[in-house]
Order: sequence, then structure tokens, then C-alpha cells
Amino acid sequence: MFHLSGNWRTAYPDAHVGVLAMHDVSNPSSHAELEQRKVALEQDLRSRYAAQDRAALLQLPVLQAYAAYYRRFKKTYHVQLQLESIVFKNKSIPSVAALVEAMFMAEIKNLLLTAGHDLNSLQLPLTLDVSRGDERYTLLRGQEQELKAEDMFIRDSAGVISSILYGPDQRTAINAQTRNGIFTVYAPAGIAAEIVSNHLRDLQENVLLIAPHAHTELLQVFDAH
Repeated sequence: MFHLSGNWRTAYPDAHVGVLAMHDVSNPSSHAELEQRKVALEQDLRSRYAAQDRAALLQLPVLQAYAAYYRRFKKTYHVQLQLESIVFKNKSIPSVAALVEAMFMAEIKNLLLTAGHDLNSLQLPLTLDVSRGDERYTLLRGQEQELKAEDMFIRDSAGVISSILYGPDQRTAINAQTRNGIFTVYAPAGIAAEIVSNHLRDLQENVLLIAPHAHTELLQVFDAH
């Protein structure tokens, strides 16, 4: 189901990627218990970080790892900005369909970059690779995007499904009919495999809250070794 290219192994020997594939999920427009968990998470984030300032947040090891990656491309890690909006501006985690919200909640809790896809829309296997800079795909919002050279990205047999810098694609997006889903987590150098594994389990727990009868096909952290 999931492969690592030789180019990725060479370019990013200290990075990790996590994969969670689950069957028999559901994606209602909202879910009351998940909403309660989301409110509790927002309160926990504010109590944990509100006494700090932006400079202190940037000292968090996970954010430092992403900052180092994004800096190479003259960009800022967007999950860091989302955390700041929740903690310092009293914003809420976006209210979207439950399965996507479950992913956002785990992402903002652990600050790990995560993409979700409809498993049935994929043409397996998936391959983690490093871009040449000429690959193109259609983003969630419908815009065509060319990858930047040396960015990490994941493709299936039909093309790119996500990249670190530009996020997931439109073709394989989670939708109202999604019953089998797959989530991938990009973790640059500096983020331990255990942190990625714990994140996948948080995400799995959120999905099981929505769909208690769902079952897990794959929960694994991959590295270059």
C-alpha cells in the first residue's frame, strides 16, 4: 500500500511519515461528541500555551522542525499560525465535516502536518517521493499547482495526492460518501517516530468516536532505514 522512493530515502534520511488507513468510517456533517472533544481541546491548548508568547511557541521542538523545513522554501508553517489563532486570538478549530474535523483536531493537538484522503478514490500503491519541480496537481480549492523542487510529496498511480508545501489534492479528497479513509503525516527531521505514532493513535481515537465500528488496516510510521 505504501512505498518510499530511493530519492526520498537519500534526501531525507532523518524524516518520518506516518500512515493510518481505516475502513467502515463515516463522515457526517457534524457529530455532537466530537464537538465536545473539540471544545475541550481548545480549552486545553489555551491553558497550556496562553501564558507564553509567540517566541516561546517557536521553541517547541516540533514547530522548530517544521520551521527549519519551511524556511528552506521561504515559507511559514501554517499549523503554527492556526495554533496562534486559537491560543492568542480565541479562534476555534474550523467546523467542517466530522472526519476532516477529527483530523484537524489531532493535527492542532500534536502540531503534525496531516492529510486525509478517500481511500476508494486512490489508485494504489502510494509512494513517498521528492519533487523535481515540474510535477503538477489540482489543490482542494480547484487551483492547479506546480510543486517546488525538493519538497516531499505523495503520489498514487494517477498522480500527486499531497505535498508538504501545498497540501492535499482535490481528486482524492474526503467527502460525504467516504467510507474508507487514509491519513498521512509528514514529519521532517527532528520529530521522533514515537511522536508520529502517538499522533496517529490520537487521530484513530477521534475517528472511532465518530465511527465505533471502523477497523484499522494500517497504522505505521516509516523512515528511510
